[in-house]
Amino acid sequence: MDTTTGLHQTSDFYQENVPAVSSPTHDGLEFWQFMIAGSIAGSVEHMAMFPVDTLKTRMQAITSSYKTPAITLRQSLGSILKLEGLGGLYRGIAAMGLGAGPAHAVYFSVYETCKKFLSAGNPNNSMAHAASGVFATVASDAVLTPMDVVKQRLQLKGSPYKGVVDCVKRVVVEEGIGAFYASYRTTVVMNAPFTAVHFATYEAAKKGLMDVSPESGGNGDDNETLLVHATAGAAAGALAAAITTPLDVVKTQLQCQGVCGCDRFSSSSIGDVIQTILKKDGYGGLIRGWIPRMLFHAPAAAICWSTYESAKTFFQQINGRNSSVN
Repeated sequence: MDTTTGLHQTSDFYQENVPAVSSPTHDGLEFWQFMIAGSIAGSVEHMAMFPVDTLKTRMQAITSSYKTPAITLRQSLGSILKLEGLGGLYRGIAAMGLGAGPAHAVYFSVYETCKKFLSAGNPNNSMAHAASGVFATVASDAVLTPMDVVKQRLQLKGSPYKGVVDCVKRVVVEEGIGAFYASYRTTVVMNAPFTAVHFATYEAAKKGLMDVSPESGGNGDDNETLLVHATAGAAAGALAAAITTPLDVVKTQLQCQGVCGCDRFSSSSIGDVIQTILKKDGYGGLIRGWIPRMLFHAPAAAICWSTYESAKTFFQQINGRNSSVN
């Protein structure tokens, strides 16, 4: 079922057929169903692509006070497999598992709620999709950032932490609770444009693909397929990732500062971190890890969106059967 063009038809149907005790938002789903669908999608996405994320973190972490030569994706992968084995690619995955589900539950439920109110009756309103994405990321980042800090510190080469619990305890004792949110401002500044580009591109690409899809007869009707969601998601993820790589490098520096030789900064100012990177590594330092970042976000977005839409379809079918029974 089309998540945008079928908005009004779905809303009318449920107003007429669902009992008064039910409180669906739109697309025939209730708020908690969006949360569960988003939680499943986010968890599947991050677990599937975690090794690529580890490679990105290793490439972005600057571990000396002088200019460091850039390492390639192949060199990073080879080093991890040689010195740490396959398990080295998955170190820190428990932290992401704890954070991804709740964060994406917030992410998608806020997105769907905002999209409903901001679309103003126009399901193809790209500005509404972009703005909804920004609201969603501000909320979800507040949930995910602490576990992302733990995850990245565990991903570092020679990480001094034994695991998630040990990392959390030592950070609280040695640096204070604030260390978990040192990168929050940078994360929001990065993810706001990332999400705006991502959602606007996804919705536009999905509509374009539906217009030319043989299964929809070229009319862009409700005949969506997983291939459409995956393709649109991959395009959106790749573009958004490429645009925001410099801010992702800054985020990594702030989250890993003072660990395994990484620089420590006197403040969490984005400008100060950028100046430090430029002084040491030039403009090339701001795009470290752009290849694994794109390799992560393109398939990750495809996995996330196709899983999310599949979960929504499942709930729609359940709600439809319940409505028929009632």
